[in-house]
Amino acid sequence: MHVLVIGDVGVIDGMMHIGDEAMFEAAVDELRARGVEAVGVSSVPEESAERYGIRCVPRLGFGGLDRAASEARAAQLIAAARGAHPLPEDDVALPALEALRGASGLLNAGGGNLASRWHVHVFERSTLAAMAGALGVPVVVSGQTFGPDLIEADAALVAGMVRSAALASVREPDSLALARSWRDDVRMLVDDASFLTDARTDGGVLVSLSGWFDHRPAEVVEAAIARVVDHAADVVGGPVRFLAHFGPLDDPAPTRGDAALHERLRERMTAPSEVVPTGSSVEAAALARGAALLVTSRYHPAVFAAPAGVPVLAIEVDEYTRIKLTGALGHWGAHPPLPVDELDATGTARVETLHGDRTAIAAAATAREPAHRADTATWWDEVAAVFGAAR
Repeated sequence: MHVLVIGDVGVIDGMMHIGDEAMFEAAVDELRARGVEAVGVSSVPEESAERYGIRCVPRLGFGGLDRAASEARAAQLIAAARGAHPLPEDDVALPALEALRGASGLLNAGGGNLASRWHVHVFERSTLAAMAGALGVPVVVSGQTFGPDLIEADAALVAGMVRSAALASVREPDSLALARSWRDDVRMLVDDASFLTDARTDGGVLVSLSGWFDHRPAEVVEAAIARVVDHAADVVGGPVRFLAHFGPLDDPAPTRGDAALHERLRERMTAPSEVVPTGSSVEAAALARGAALLVTSRYHPAVFAAPAGVPVLAIEVDEYTRIKLTGALGHWGAHPPLPVDELDATGTARVETLHGDRTAIAAAATAREPAHRADTATWWDEVAAVFGAAR
């Protein structure tokens, strides 16, 4: 028997999204450690199969569909799972349906994409859960962020998935409050990828940023960030390293994803810096865990760094990033994120505060680590028990 695991994985056009891959990898590792075989759902099944050493099947065919077409597609797939209307032999979702029919469970792996801005993920995950329900396959929802933007129709789909799950967990307080309005036994844990590795790659200032500024003038924000990173190099010491969490694996030209932003910042800076090529999730986690200071507007660099007691200057640009970064840092007693609009006025002072508090930050993380590790282990023990007890 196997468990079907869906995350937002698969390297498309050579572009790697480290955070999405990290949550999937952590889930596969945790299941494997408990003797549970995983079969993945991926945008690029062959690539993911090779990366994780498991069998993978394609996604369900919601990509590029509008809401009306997505509703029709969901109804078609659920009907097929119920045996009412078989899928055509060339339907892209047929391998996932067959894998689900032979599964002892479905794991909706960690992610922050269940929001109406990405309705494809709302439909894909809720439909797969409904298909599992039609087949009598138990569902677990792990390590999620819900919203903050969820229109009524999408909220109903996500709520139905959560209510039908054998177990459900989220990773920050805002999602917990929403999920507890659907069922009262949803748990809050640290992100699923928090303990992906214990390794550390020694380094000075690590910078991992997204180019999403919520429609603010890019040149203004970039100039402020460059000044803060220059100051960090003076206060903390070098080297200054840039790592794109959404970046190209097979293209040395830094013109895509986070790498393009990083190059613009490096051109503005006076301090010397270097680029670490986008690689594996484990390599990225080790680099974040070994930094003396992390500057990031992305979520998973903070997830990796905070458990190791690394001071984190997290930059929030909208409600979504505020919710996630506040959650990631709050678990470890770390300093809250800084709103991007305050970066120019208080960013350099925050760098000095973080550096001055580095011993206390490390101590707070060390004090919290045993409980978080124990809770995480218990969670995966219970997940494996749900799947092991099925059928």
